[in-house]
Amino acid sequence: MTEGGGTVRLAVVTVVRDDLPGLLATRASLRAQTLAAYDWFVADGGSTDGTARWLACHGGEAVWWRSSPDRGLYDAMNTALDAITERAPSCGPPCSHVLFLNAGDRLADSQVLERLLPILTASPAAGLFYGDSLEELPGGCLVVKPARSHRRALLGMFTHHQAMVYRLTALSSVRFDLRHTLAADYAFTLTVLKQGDPAHRLPLSVCIFSPGGRSQREPARGRREQADIRRELLGLGSAANATLRVLQWLALTVRQTIPWLYAKYRFSPNERSFLS
Repeated sequence: MTEGGGTVRLAVVTVVRDDLPGLLATRASLRAQTLAAYDWFVADGGSTDGTARWLACHGGEAVWWRSSPDRGLYDAMNTALDAITERAPSCGPPCSHVLFLNAGDRLADSQVLERLLPILTASPAAGLFYGDSLEELPGGCLVVKPARSHRRALLGMFTHHQAMVYRLTALSSVRFDLRHTLAADYAFTLTVLKQGDPAHRLPLSVCIFSPGGRSQREPARGRREQADIRRELLGLGSAANATLRVLQWLALTVRQTIPWLYAKYRFSPNERSFLS
């Protein structure tokens, strides 16, 4: 597929540390795709659980991989981004877009790329594409978590970053800010939006989100980081920031104490929801 004279090809970045089962789940999701127009980049943070050994034996499945200590998730994502942009032409066709699908995360079904690539091709000016995600509830039931509109990014991430695809040329001067250990993806996405390139809402679920990450384990820290980001990138004042933090705390409280009410509200096609 061609985009403005160039070929549309997706780079899929997977970051892993001591999670071989998660890496294998992500790999299986990619291998199940009916359209294989992607290149896999794997950044392992020096795992000791057999992940590095597996990569050494199966590294040919990824166009690039490395296993070495890093400064965390976002540092590894930056390293993989650099590897994508510095890839020599002799190594194969260049990638035009990137999706961050970390260990344990999966594509929503086997036809995601088959539906996604024509949309990327038809919208060459868009810097960001985003869609819905699937979340697994206790008991194993998968439900659609609709994306909010990117126009409401003030409220926080409007979908999981695993459901976002970025055009690589829109990232030439953008990297994850390592000052933010939990919300760097929010700052990254706001920076892309502020550049002014169009954002395209995808009519599909992109990923199955793997729960249990640090942002869910340390929600208070995540709210503080988001407040800092809104102040730095959006110029939001203290009073407005404090109001948003209270609303985010309220959303988390509802999710933890009245999960059926949270599910009824957040898993409905209501993009105006402030609930994350």
